[in-house]
Amino acid sequence: MRLVDTADVSGKRVFVRVDFNVPLADGLVTDDTRIRAALPTISWLLEKNARPVIASHLGRPGGTGHEESFSLAPAAHALGRMLGCDVQLVDEVTGDSALAASLSLQDGQAMVIENLRFDAREKKNCPEFAAELASLADIYVNDAFGTAHRAHSSTAAIAELLPSFAGFLLAREVEVLGDMLAEPRRPFVAILGGSKVSDKIKVIDSLLDTVDTLLIGGGMCFTLLAARGVSIGLSLCESDWIERASAMLAKAEEKGVKLLLPLDAVVASEISLSAETQTCSIDEMPDDKMGLDIGPATAELYAQEIAAAATVFWNGPMGVFELEPFAEGTRQVAYAVAANETATTVIGGGDSVAAIKKFGLEDKVTFISTGGGASIELIEGKPLPGIEALRRKK
Repeated sequence: MRLVDTADVSGKRVFVRVDFNVPLADGLVTDDTRIRAALPTISWLLEKNARPVIASHLGRPGGTGHEESFSLAPAAHALGRMLGCDVQLVDEVTGDSALAASLSLQDGQAMVIENLRFDAREKKNCPEFAAELASLADIYVNDAFGTAHRAHSSTAAIAELLPSFAGFLLAREVEVLGDMLAEPRRPFVAILGGSKVSDKIKVIDSLLDTVDTLLIGGGMCFTLLAARGVSIGLSLCESDWIERASAMLAKAEEKGVKLLLPLDAVVASEISLSAETQTCSIDEMPDDKMGLDIGPATAELYAQEIAAAATVFWNGPMGVFELEPFAEGTRQVAYAVAANETATTVIGGGDSVAAIKKFGLEDKVTFISTGGGASIELIEGKPLPGIEALRRKK
């Protein structure tokens, strides 16, 4: 990919696709991580007297026009505050007003167009919509790694219409994740969690070709335990995936990968703050309860493996960490990852990022990916449309 710092951007309108899909409450941004992640690219463009036209989606509007609850106004306001300058929000995505606003930009001025998904054509990778977006700029920069796995008008089709470059964030994401897979420092330990093994089976398959140790937690572990013949009570189990899970266990053994499943679990009869919990060995799971977190023996074992690692990749919580009765396993794993200061530690987006932040450890890891789905698909070995579109422009 060509990087943005190789482009002649002075005096040019630059369409910058960012990922400002941020959480909102009462009209305010409650987590500005993704906005801050885009600052290096936007700030560099402004310093070079470019005229950034900033675009993003937010949430899942209906695609039939403006919906106030999905407006990018709070994000634009937060961006302006971080940059220390006014950032105009245009109240449409494309059209006469958006075009006029882009043409009236001065060197070193930025604007934000409204939520791309207010127009249903965005998700269809529509060439006509891409052309309308392209008319707002002279150069295209993709800095939205979090949407790079989607072939949308603003991530794929538009790259065919303008000189196209990768932003600093997107390039860094690809570099870190690519290097982690291609040339990891060893031992390489991956930690996978989350609820469904079906969501992660391709990731497991890919990582088994690369890692030395794979630690499994979250609801997905129970399908793998069932594949080993363990009685798991009322725990989440995808029975249709037990055969595939068995194949993954066999592959791990064949590859010499240490694949570890929980030794114990925190169980309860319901998922609630007031749930009565108990800790039990995996071999003694009650028939009338479900596993909702890894237990202390498992957390200790996983922490030992993490401490010995030279590269750590983590995607997915160990339990229902949003509720305190089931948060301790994820907490202990997070602290173990943060404590290994000599390792390259990569947090692969999604709930793992939320967990690291919940426990105040975001400054204690090497890299936090902004794209959960994109990072997972990259690790699976899938081509990401947003990145492939940039590579075609080399």
